[in-house]
Amino acid sequence: MERADTVARMVDLNPVVVTGSGHHQRLKSTATPVHVLSRQEIEEQGIATFEDALVRMMPQVSMAPSSMGTFLRLNGLGNKYVLILINGQKLSGDISNNIDLSRISMARVKRIEVLDGAASSLYGSDAIGGVINIITDQPTSSLVSITNTTNVSGKGKLTESVNLDIYAKGFGSYTTFTHDRADSYQTFTEEFVKGSDTQTQPTIAPLFTGFRSNLISQKFTFSPNKKLALNAAISYNHKLTDRPNTRADVTGGTDYEMRYKGLRWGLGGIYKFNNRNSLQADFTVDRLRYGKQYDVETKTNAVGDYVQSKKQRTMEGQLKGILHLFSKEGCQADAVTIVGADWRRDKMVATSGNIDQHAYVLAGYAQHEMPLVVGLSATVGARYDYHESFGSHFTPKASLMYSLGHFNLRASYSAGFRAPGLDELHYHYFSVNRGKAQIIFGNDGLKPEKSHYVSLNAEYRSDRVAVSVTGYMNRINDMVVRKDVGVDAASLAMLQSEFPEMTDAQAKKLERYSLYQNSDCGDVKGITVNVSANVFDGFSLSGNYAFVYARTKTNDEWINMERSIRNAGTVAANYHKVWGRYALNVNLNGRLQSETFYTSYENAPGFTIWNLHTRHTFDLCRWALLEPSIGVDNLFNKVDNRIDSSNRKYALYSPGRMLVVGLKVKFKK
Repeated sequence: MERADTVARMVDLNPVVVTGSGHHQRLKSTATPVHVLSRQEIEEQGIATFEDALVRMMPQVSMAPSSMGTFLRLNGLGNKYVLILINGQKLSGDISNNIDLSRISMARVKRIEVLDGAASSLYGSDAIGGVINIITDQPTSSLVSITNTTNVSGKGKLTESVNLDIYAKGFGSYTTFTHDRADSYQTFTEEFVKGSDTQTQPTIAPLFTGFRSNLISQKFTFSPNKKLALNAAISYNHKLTDRPNTRADVTGGTDYEMRYKGLRWGLGGIYKFNNRNSLQADFTVDRLRYGKQYDVETKTNAVGDYVQSKKQRTMEGQLKGILHLFSKEGCQADAVTIVGADWRRDKMVATSGNIDQHAYVLAGYAQHEMPLVVGLSATVGARYDYHESFGSHFTPKASLMYSLGHFNLRASYSAGFRAPGLDELHYHYFSVNRGKAQIIFGNDGLKPEKSHYVSLNAEYRSDRVAVSVTGYMNRINDMVVRKDVGVDAASLAMLQSEFPEMTDAQAKKLERYSLYQNSDCGDVKGITVNVSANVFDGFSLSGNYAFVYARTKTNDEWINMERSIRNAGTVAANYHKVWGRYALNVNLNGRLQSETFYTSYENAPGFTIWNLHTRHTFDLCRWALLEPSIGVDNLFNKVDNRIDSSNRKYALYSPGRMLVVGLKVKFKK
């Protein structure tokens, strides 16, 4: 632990990253621009959740929470196009195309690296829109360390994390327990009566779905010598929603809660032949299952009954070599070769979707970075995937980078590939929510999605200032979309035949059903601007802007991509001052964004939210640190309190101004 009177608070404008190139290098040297969210910046903004970290610090990211997880978008593209990794290993499992981000504990996050655009040449399918890699921390500086972090705010929000770290003679044990909870809340208390634009009725339907979540993880590391490092890890999470129960006198309640269980374990190791050449192997198994746990008695279920909806399992093995075959010790410019092989098997069993399917993928890839002339370097790479259902696919990548002093110019092209998911191929889904039937059909005739991503980047980076401007275009062909189809007499008879469990009352309310199909294409064009400055010792400023023009085309019609946002920005100002054993940190941050586009609903209005956070560090002694914090989220009490209706969606999920308090206590020996 650093002593408070020796802390020199500066934003590291040139950190070590791994996601863009597949090996560790300084941010300034990577041929592919990467956005880095450091633990220091995350803690200074008073951020307790993974969702808040991305939304508050990255304008090109948006989130829509629901009882089915979180719908994430990066540069206009949704969850299924964004690959989320933990230390380079895929986080698997989705809930109706939503991601259960409660499986990520911020207590272990060292940094979050975000790579925009297609990255299939290194990471394979699902990396069309980008990669988010969560790098965790395994400290080796002390024998025993215990850290407890608590954050509390309004609407019952609580995050409690405990870390126990032990390290001695090459052996490390890292244990984490995290408890998250939040209450359901409304910003509206009325809804329009079905079929009316003027008549309203009371509702208890929440805008935000409350939950209770527990996550426990254990990781062991062992390094018998300087060449070999081994690791084994396991994590388990349990989450249960907390929604209003069904009531006879008002709408908006539910008969059941959604229950999720996840189990993830893995083994891995790295062998260093020398300081410049290494071989890494990893094997990971990730399981997620969820279903309905009833807390209201119905005709078919008693209180406490559990009905499983879906379970998913991903098994993945990776082998990667990082080689400096054409470099010499002492050379300033390295030629780096990466070769690797992946095997992955996905399995899905969905009762409500009538699925019991699996698919495997075999892949091999290679990438070579090389200096061409002084200041100019090139990276070329390619990946070959064999998918059990879709055969062979080849995804190349090429980039150039020119460096002159503090300036970098980059140009890159990368291809992307995404195989349709097992649900998109095979779903035969029927469910009832608040008395309304939902029907989704898969399509085993779907074609894989392919993309072409090009970008140009100009950057200035020094110890005090970093400025980066990136323009890009991402074209996705054969996008898999879920199309809504209106119900007529003929289709209703077909649906009742396919789903005999649907009652006559539910059939009368049915207005549409959904099926998956390939649209013509998707097109995303955009510009991102990132500025960070250490204005003077202890004071820093940062600003980020994203312009995203995201559209999809079916036949000859272009429409705005669902949930895309044209303009968004984030800003932060941070002040840090030390007096002896006490340190003060003050952070003001804000997010500004324009309207959110919806295809079947009215657009959600734009908003601006500001947050103020203060942190107070007391360096009590060599073995103890106390760090209380206090702040205000949503300073100006911005709330989307439109009346709920069948044609309305939301972009702002804040309940309004909230006091936020926290306490971090750390002991070490």
